[in-house]
Amino acid sequence: MFLPPPLFARLERLAPIGPLERARVLVTGWDTPRVDAETLARAPELRLVAHTGAAVGFLVSDALWERGIRVTQTGAAMAPAVGEVALTFTLCLLHQVHRFDHDLRSGSGWAQTRAAARPRRELRGSVVGVVGASRTGRAYAGLVRALGAELLLADPTVCADDAAGLGATLVELDDLLTRSDVVALHAPAIPATRHLIGRRELALMPDGAALVNTARSWLVDSAALLDELRGGRIDAALDVFDEEPLSEDSPLRRLPNVLLTPHQAAGTEEARHRMGTLTVGEIARFLAGEPLQHEVTREQLRWTA
Repeated sequence: MFLPPPLFARLERLAPIGPLERARVLVTGWDTPRVDAETLARAPELRLVAHTGAAVGFLVSDALWERGIRVTQTGAAMAPAVGEVALTFTLCLLHQVHRFDHDLRSGSGWAQTRAAARPRRELRGSVVGVVGASRTGRAYAGLVRALGAELLLADPTVCADDAAGLGATLVELDDLLTRSDVVALHAPAIPATRHLIGRRELALMPDGAALVNTARSWLVDSAALLDELRGGRIDAALDVFDEEPLSEDSPLRRLPNVLLTPHQAAGTEEARHRMGTLTVGEIARFLAGEPLQHEVTREQLRWTA
């Protein structure tokens, strides 16, 4: 968690920072192990887990919920940055920036690179399919719609009126895949979304279409995606992978039709500062007996990560 000195000082004023055994509040991050029964046995006073990230499914346990411990997270702080990266990916893929960069860095001649270029598209008028109306999905949808894209949305938890409020048309996933120039994944990593995009779904995408994944690799059958990318029919921009860090010999590193970043979509200075501010604010509200603004309940984990 990024805490500039004034924010850290505020946290210290709220309560002393000490060992788990005396803690009422536990601040967690991506590398924190699951808060299971063994951990909880060492924390008899624990009442709140304040997670500095969006997904908490990997962190919580039945023992935690049964103890009545509350959980809060910082997904709202991360959404603007992730939405911007997904937009950046979208523009790069439509304009074939990744292919130009790969060819020139690989020694291809200037004229050869230009002659080999695939047809490029502007975002205005392109069909963009958003899979999942999550916080990041909504942030991304607002950005691409502002630049003139036609927006499709697939999300079983959203009604047509809600989709219309986002400027999108609600459709089934297969319809979205068939019609979209760019498919952007923003769904949660829950059992129902495991390999949501598999071999069959990838085959539905039109020739020349592109896949953007700033969410979780859980959503995609990575072996099927690699096969599709090797064929060169579609392009992809990926910030998330089954194994992280991505191995140095990963075939993805060598493909000209893939843009890669190292799971850093939410890594802006602004996002990190917002995450710290949100976390300290939630702790302050909890200690004051006020309602939490970013709480995650056990029931909510049925449709969110």
